[in-house]
Amino acid sequence: MSGARVLKKLVFPVLMSLYMAFLMTGLITWINTGLGEGFLGRWWTAFYIAWPIAALLVLLGAQRIRSLSEKIGKRL
Repeated sequence: MSGARVLKKLVFPVLMSLYMAFLMTGLITWINTGLGEGFLGRWWTAFYIAWPIAALLVLLGAQRIRSLSEKIGKRL
């Protein structure tokens, strides 16, 4: 597989994990600590820990989840 093709396959999982980690860490940080002083710092800390983990999990599980969703879709 060419380098460009590999990069194209990585774009979706990287962007999806970025989107989910950004929104989820922001929301959970807000719920747990409020929007007071230091919110952005706490959010940033949560985000930079969560995003690599989310990206790895998406990369490892995407194919299995895609297959499962196709099987479920066929039964609907």
